[in-house]
Amino acid sequence: MASSFTATTKNPNPTIMIQTDSLLRHVVLFKFKEGTTKAQMKEVEDAFSALPSKISEIKGYEYGLNNSPEGLDKGFTHAFFLTFNSEEDRAIYLPHPDHKAFGAVLTPYLEDVLVFDYWTKP
Repeated sequence: MASSFTATTKNPNPTIMIQTDSLLRHVVLFKFKEGTTKAQMKEVEDAFSALPSKISEIKGYEYGLNNSPEGLDKGFTHAFFLTFNSEEDRAIYLPHPDHKAFGAVLTPYLEDVLVFDYWTKP
């Protein structure tokens, strides 16, 4: 005799979204100050790229340079994408000492930053 079982999850707090099939993306765009050299930008790239090996909550990482032909970049040149499994993992990353140390490398060269986080949708 075959049986069937269906489970449903009720969210006791409907203002908090329960994510099961998605990932949390943390997108960071940098605009560097006028006069920042390629070597200084590379220093920032290398420092950011070292974070996944220092902070285990980072589950994915990639970065790249703007190459859009549209001219809508508003001076932002560098994009970094970090992936987290949960908001808790992101909450560990944000005040992490290695993340803060990266900020000290970045700050002298930074003109502007844009951060955008979102849950991926399957």
